[in-house]
Amino acid sequence: MIRELRVGILLFLLLTLATGVVYPALVTVVAAVACPDQAGGSLIRVDGKLVGSRLIGQPFTSPRYFWGRPSATGPMPGNGAVSSGSNLGPLNPALTAAVQGRIAALRAADPGNTKPVPVDLVTASASGLDPEISIAAAEFQVSRVARERGLPEEKVRQLVSDATQGRTFGVLGEPRVNVLELNLALDAGR
Repeated sequence: MIRELRVGILLFLLLTLATGVVYPALVTVVAAVACPDQAGGSLIRVDGKLVGSRLIGQPFTSPRYFWGRPSATGPMPGNGAVSSGSNLGPLNPALTAAVQGRIAALRAADPGNTKPVPVDLVTASASGLDPEISIAAAEFQVSRVARERGLPEEKVRQLVSDATQGRTFGVLGEPRVNVLELNLALDAGR
């Protein structure tokens, strides 16, 4: 029985070393060599200063900026240290109230906008940290951002077009706009 216990402990230690140390270290090295930007967090720097990541949504509240998807992370929205959704189902009255409140806030920020509100501007994602919005969500905000910045709508629309990413590998997902990159382009006056 002692022999079997020793073999069991030895196998446990070997598997722990292989799966808990060697494999993660190997994957980390391969990722750093093959995809250094992504392995480093896809960080965005402006004038040497870290401003965010292409992979993590940030809350923008000023009407001068495009707004991303709502965040359900706690204890505050857009908390990059905590990825979480609200877990509210479609029949939950709290979800209905939250969506109605978000629609009212969007309408109040741009009273002349009569377009239908895109769903991704009023519902949080499962992670609560989506960095991208649909083209429809960006287009919905063009008139507000243009008015607040004193820019022609066509100029803002062109920035949205320039920031639009196509489907991954040409077939996966939908075309989308990275909110942080679009807002940085607005600030740069491109």
